[in-house]
This record gives sequence, structure tokens and C-alpha cells, in this order.
Amino acid sequence: VKQQSAAIIERFGKFISVRGPGIQIKIPFIDRISGRLSLKILQLDVVVETKTSDDVFVKLKVSVQYKVVEEKVFDAFYKLDYPQDQITSYVFDLIRSQVPKMKLDDVFSKQDDIAVAVKEALGAAMQEYGYFIVKALVTDIEPDAEVKIAMNRINAADREKTAAQYEGDAARILIVEKAKAEAESKRLQGRGIADQRREIAKGIEDSVGTLSGVGINSQEASALIVVTQHYDTLQSIGGETNSNLILLPNSPQAGSTMLNDMVAAFSASSQIGEALKKESAESHGNQGGLPGSSKGPNPKRIVKEEPMDGLEDDQDVGG
Repeated sequence: VKQQSAAIIERFGKFISVRGPGIQIKIPFIDRISGRLSLKILQLDVVVETKTSDDVFVKLKVSVQYKVVEEKVFDAFYKLDYPQDQITSYVFDLIRSQVPKMKLDDVFSKQDDIAVAVKEALGAAMQEYGYFIVKALVTDIEPDAEVKIAMNRINAADREKTAAQYEGDAARILIVEKAKAEAESKRLQGRGIADQRREIAKGIEDSVGTLSGVGINSQEASALIVVTQHYDTLQSIGGETNSNLILLPNSPQAGSTMLNDMVAAFSASSQIGEALKKESAESHGNQGGLPGSSKGPNPKRIVKEEPMDGLEDDQDVGG
């Protein structure tokens, strides 16, 4: 008798003994070997098709590992014929009583629970016949092809949604950080421009003071500074090789004319402002008079501004 096997001996058709591994002797022509059983762990794969509670047909592959109990070889040989068919029937019954109570997603998430239920129920049933259920495993779950495609599409859509959310968050962070950087750049640029203009104004003030110290009045000093800056601007524009074509007056009178126009505009604006303030003060004074007063409101003063083509030579621009 081979290792991990057992031989059943009969005499004239009646069971005599179970012989284990090793050399065994029987009486010729009287005793005979009725059968042999393997004591190894065997595996049976059962494919069951059933329907879930959400009306989805699904196939489950259940692998059952079992073996013959060495002390119950007699029961395994004489009490049960075709044990594989018996185990298959039990598995079909157990699966079709468990899975229809679950949804498809629950079948995937609770396959270990299904395997445990099969092992416990099958072990209790087969123990009587001399078989021990070592383990039961749900090794494969295959839903209907169309349902499988739909599930893959849902999974892909969820992953695309998650990826889109991450991409949106990244884009939003990039835009926010870029806006912060631009705001900081503009702030620093504005501060630089303000400092530049402050220094320019201070330089002009110093230049006017220096020129006034050598006998040049403020108007002449301002005109000289404007002409100097005018030619500096022309030189800067002309030095750029990639600059566009710009037509500017280049005569010395151009800077003086621009200065006179600016001074005239400032003077006119100042006179109009003073006139409006005076008119407003007089209007409030008349409204505050006593009741019954015969004095009426003062007539509006019309300030007539004559065009100022230029300034007299002795006008003090620097005030």
C-alpha cells in the first residue's frame, strides 16, 4: 500500500479491514482488495451561476479542499458514492441560497463571508461520511459581460472625475500663486516708480535752485530743464534699434511751447477753482440772511478767461 493511501480488504464480499501504507499480506483467493482511497488533500472546483438581489447574473467559482479522515475510511468508502458530485450539489445549494440576498457589489466585498459559510455548512454535512473540509475559497466572480463593461466604465468615470478634480485644484493653485506674484510685482513696481518720480522731482528742485543761484530766474531755469529732458528723450528713442517710427518735434521751441501750455493750463485751472470757491461762499452767505430782508442773492460772477498764448518774460513759474 502506497504512502498517504488506504486499501479496503474484503473476504467473500464482506469487509475485513483497512490496510495502511507498507507491506500488507492477504490470503490468496479468499481476501481481495475492494478499493483504495487517497488520504491526500484533494481539490474540487465548482462553477455556480446565480442571480443577485439587483437582478444581475453572475458566475462564482468555488474551490473546495477536502480529504478523507484516516479513522473514517470505512464510512468514506461504504457510506458515500461519488463524493465529488455530493460536494458539488451542496455548494450549488449553499451559493444559491446566499448570493440572491446580496447586491452585486456586496458579492465582491463579502466573498470571504460566502467562503466561510460554504465551509461551515459543507463541513457539517460531509463529516458524517468521513470527509473533512479543509478550506473553501471563492476564487473568481464573473458578472454578465454587459454588466462587466458597465462596471469598468463607471470605474473609469470615477477615476477621470478624481483626476479632473486634482487637475482643477492644481490649476487653481497655479492661478492664485501667479496672481499673488503679479500683485507683488505690481506693488514693487509702483513703489519703484514712486521713488523714481520723487527723486526726479527732487533733482529738478535742486537744479532750479542751482540755476537761480547764478542769476537765472525760475522760468528760464524750468525752460532749460524741459529742453534738456526733451533732447534726452529724443536721444533715448533714437538709440533703440527695434523701436517703431515716432515723429516728434525736434526744434528748441518744442520744449518751451510744451512748458508754456502746461503753465497756462495750471493757471487757468487754479483761477477757475478760486472763482468757484468764492461763488459758493457768497451763495451760502445770502441763504443765511434774516427773513424779510430786501436784499436778494448776489448775481453770479462770470469769470472770463482769455486765452493765454504764453507767459511774460518776468513771470515767476516757480512761485
